[in-house]
Order: sequence, then C-alpha cells, then structure tokens
Amino acid sequence: MTAAPQPNKEQPTHDIDGHDTAFVYVHREPGPLRRAAPWVLLAVIVAAFIALGYYLAKDMAGRPASFTIYKIGNGWLYFLGFLVVASGVLALTSFIGQRIGIQRTGRKIKYGDVLGVQLTHLFLMLVVLIAIYPLFYVVLAAFDPKNSLYAFPNFDAPTVLGKSGILPSFKGLNTENFAKLFDGVQIPAWELVLAALAGAAIAVLIFTAVVRRIRGLSENGTTPTQSWAARILVVSLIVLVLFIGPAQFTGAGTESKFLLSVRNTLLVSGVTGALAILLSTTAGYAMARLRFPGRFQTLLFFIFVQMFPVFLGLVAVYALMYGLGLLNSFTGLILAYSGGAIAFNTWIYKGYVESLPESLEEAAMVDGATRWGAFTRVVLPLSGSMLVFIFLNQFIGTYAEFILANVLLTGVEQWTIGLLLKNFTSGQFNTKWGIFAAAATLGSLPIVALFYGFQGYFVGGTTAGGVKE
Repeated sequence: MTAAPQPNKEQPTHDIDGHDTAFVYVHREPGPLRRAAPWVLLAVIVAAFIALGYYLAKDMAGRPASFTIYKIGNGWLYFLGFLVVASGVLALTSFIGQRIGIQRTGRKIKYGDVLGVQLTHLFLMLVVLIAIYPLFYVVLAAFDPKNSLYAFPNFDAPTVLGKSGILPSFKGLNTENFAKLFDGVQIPAWELVLAALAGAAIAVLIFTAVVRRIRGLSENGTTPTQSWAARILVVSLIVLVLFIGPAQFTGAGTESKFLLSVRNTLLVSGVTGALAILLSTTAGYAMARLRFPGRFQTLLFFIFVQMFPVFLGLVAVYALMYGLGLLNSFTGLILAYSGGAIAFNTWIYKGYVESLPESLEEAAMVDGATRWGAFTRVVLPLSGSMLVFIFLNQFIGTYAEFILANVLLTGVEQWTIGLLLKNFTSGQFNTKWGIFAAAATLGSLPIVALFYGFQGYFVGGTTAGGVKE
C-alpha cells in the first residue's frame, strides 16, 4: 500500500558533521481532491447558469415581448451560434498566439495559459461594454425628439440586435433637444470669447494628457503648456460664473435655464472646493504636526461624523439655515457642503503631511520662519497634487449632490444641474427623457474634462494621502 502524497516542501540536507547546509526542493504531486477541485467548481458554475437560464425562460414564457431575444424567432439559435463562433475564434487566436510566442521566445508555452489570458481579456472587454452601454443609450436618447428613453424591440429590423432592442433605431435622430436647452439665451460677444478660451484650454489639457500617456511619461507634474492652459481655464470660468446672470435667460420653459443651472453648480462647487482646501489643509496640518489637548478625540470625532449619511442631518441643517435666514441661497448651501467636507479631507491631508520630512519645516524655523511661515512656504508648495485632489474630490462630490440642494433651494433661478434634471422627470405623463438625456450629457462635460485633465494629480493625491512613506 502506497503512502498518500505529501504536500510540497523543502527538505534540508546535511554534511558529515550533521549540520544543515542547504535546502533541496522536493516536488510532491497534488492529491486527487486537489486536482478535481477546479473541475468540480467549473461544473457547479455551469450547472448554476443552466438552472438560471431555465428559470428565466420559464418566467418570461408568459410575458409580452420586451427587451430580450427570447421572444424573437430562433433567438436561442442566434445566441448559441454566437457562442460557438466566439469560442472558435478565441481558440484559434489562442493557438496562433501560442505558436508565435514559442517562435519568438524559444520557450515552451502552454496552450491553456494563452487561452486563460484570452478569456480574461474577453471578460474585461465585456465588463467595459456593459459599463459603457447605459452611457451609449443616454447619449442616443439625447438625440431622440420623441423624448423616449427606452427603445423597444423592432421585430422588423434586419439584425437580431435591432429586433431585440439591444441596438435601437437611428432613424429620426436630430438636435432638437439640445436646441431647447439654449432657447432664449442671450450671450454677449465677450462671454462667447471667454467660453471659446475655456474650451480651447480644456482641449489642450486633454490633448497633453493623452500625449503624455502615449509617450509613457509620468503623470506627476505639469508642462508649461498645461500650466498656462489650466490658468486660462480657471480665469475664464471664474469670470463667466461671476458675470452670467438670470436676466440673460428669457426662454419660456425650464429647460431654457440649463446654462444658468450649470453656472449655479459651478459657482457652488468651485467655492466649496476652495473652502475645502482652506479648511482641510489648516486642520490636517495642525493634526499632523501640533500636539494639543483633544487632538486624538477630534480625529475620532471626524471618523464618527463620517459614519452617518447626509440625509440624517437634513432637519438640523434646514432648521439652522432657516434660523440664519439662508434658505434658498447659495451661501447656505455652500456652508452646508463645506461643513461636511472637513472630516474626510482633513484625514487625507493629515496622512500626506505626515509623509513629508519634518526636518524641512525645522530647517525653515531655524532660519527664522514661524510655524505659519513653514506651513505656507514649505508644506503648501510641496502639496500641489494633494491640493488639486482635495479640490476635485470636493468639486465632483458637490457637482453631483442633490439631496441638500433639493431641501435648501426652491427658486428656479437658484437651481443646480441636479434639480433641473429632476424637474424633467417629475411629471407622470410628461416626462422629458430626451431633454433630460441632452442636459445630462452636456452637464457631465465639465466634470469629464476636469477629471481627465487633472487625473494625474487626482491619482497621485489619493496615493499620497493614503500611504505614509
């Protein structure tokens, strides 16, 4: 009777005196249970998918035709044929890749390893497509004058994707919904020039970021071109946000106030981001460098505050703003946002300051600088990526916030982009999905441009704040 195989381990060898001299790796074959485990797991997954398909087909059997290929004639044959063709193409490309790899490297490459890599890539591509598909649908709905967000199956379409509604019809699409967002808007020539400068600066930032990524350059730091583009963008946006007023929007419907709502959102988000930098940097530096009574308890309180969602404090915030006379005002909304920005950003900046050598500040104070001077002249100039991260983190969070704005703001001229979008979907029978999609598409462009243009700072700031060197 043979002994059961032992697990892989290293066994020592001995010299004449019995001393350990080296370790020799002894290979042990895995047991039958270990070899069978992957196949058992695969069988369970396949059985689960078969059972899921069976119950879904049974559930949909009595339902009317909808967003599915199940109701299409020979739909399952199309689906199975796609799987067979995809599997064949994947197996063929894996075989070709294995042969090319063997010829180039001269090493033995297992076909299963290449196939596993191909399957991983296929899975990632499917995940990306699934994530992008809703965005594709929203953008397509923005060009639909019928204001219909959902495309139903068209059984007369030439392809199975059109019959099932996965790929909607492109007939009748136009820019009517976008035109309604700018109806009655009066923009002076100087504002158009500033808007063009801001758009050109955004294009330069995106282009330089793409070029740096293609060339494999580090994302940390900026080129002179990026610095000037960022300055032009910031100055142009500040001037536009400050000088655009409600009197310029004379359209009849609420959709004509789109640009005004974007201006309001940029104003609130920008001021909140600036206050977040001011409050979190000073508080984070104090928590990192100063030792005072209650410091540890304050940090614990910041964590404690983060445990509770925003809507739990809506009644208190509303009562406070009512008592201060700040309802339906940007000041009240900015103060409410700024109070919630302190805790998280303070912890982030504290971690970053602790990663900096304290000797830099000590050297500055030896030369005569005060603690405040060491902070402003030494620490802040080294915190460029972190400051951009804090600003963008707060800006993006505020730009997308809806609950507090819905409670504190009531007038149409004070609406942010979130409140305007909600207005398009508030009616039961007059929901304007097309205009909603158009406004959502254009309203997301500032966030996309800012995030992509400063993504190096954003990622670098996240890493710097979370890892202590």
